[in-house]
Amino acid sequence: MVYDLSNLLVIGISSRALFDLGKENQIFEKEGLEAYCRYQLEHENDILKPGAGFALINSMLQINQIDENTRRIEVVIISRNSADTSLRISNSIDFYNLDVTRAVFTGGEPVARYLNAFDVDLFLSASEEDVQTAVKSNVASGLIYDSPTANPQDRLEQIRIAFDGDAVLFSEESEIIYQREGLEAFIEHEKINAKKPLPEGPFAKLLKTLSFLQFELDSKQHQEVPPIRTALVTARNSPAHERVIRTLRTWNVRIDETFFLGGVSKDKILAAFSPHIFFDDQHRHCGPASKLVPTARVPYKKGDIKSA
Repeated sequence: MVYDLSNLLVIGISSRALFDLGKENQIFEKEGLEAYCRYQLEHENDILKPGAGFALINSMLQINQIDENTRRIEVVIISRNSADTSLRISNSIDFYNLDVTRAVFTGGEPVARYLNAFDVDLFLSASEEDVQTAVKSNVASGLIYDSPTANPQDRLEQIRIAFDGDAVLFSEESEIIYQREGLEAFIEHEKINAKKPLPEGPFAKLLKTLSFLQFELDSKQHQEVPPIRTALVTARNSPAHERVIRTLRTWNVRIDETFFLGGVSKDKILAAFSPHIFFDDQHRHCGPASKLVPTARVPYKKGDIKSA
């Protein structure tokens, strides 16, 4: 019987986003592929430490345990490693008892071509090239930053995911106006279009899927602490907030916490919310945030708008 991934939330993650392979990557960059392969084979039975994406994956997989008869989450390792050097990754997955059984090891070839074949809804990687190529394939993708999280194995009471708005949940349309014409033009544009829903951005589908899971799990389980909680953390403020609120109503999605910051730094708000991961399109927000919470940058498609 064919295993159907289309009805699941599928997360593709690279081995370097799931585990701490910083030392190994340095060997690859400084000494080359042969030295890297030799090191991995020599340390095949050494368990890797959790990486920046570990806590998210570890917690998301717990959703499958809420109802043993219904599987909702699938995680696929999508890596440029070869099959021969992949056993250390497999051994580490087994050690942490992660329910991950599917993997792609391309032996150095680009990985993005396989994302749609696995119906991937979200792709996380530490390789900017792979993430940028994935974006071109219209897959919601994040370049994950190194995270100082003290205990990335710890599962919180609920999965917490935070999103930026423009160029993440919503399209880059308004962001383009802001970058090209300035703040006043942006505010005027949003006031005029306040009742017109914002076009969907690269992470709109993911938010809608999470919102559906929230309603489904809440209605079936009636848990005291809901398993998923989401937040919108955006630089917008009044009057540009109205269009956001109306857009979310139109989408019929649930955002549990919303922060219209109007230029206030996002990092302290994120530290208080304590997400498993935060998605933003700009490095000037991702850099400070990544020192406090796991963070991933959502690249623009080449030529869309300038990165800041």
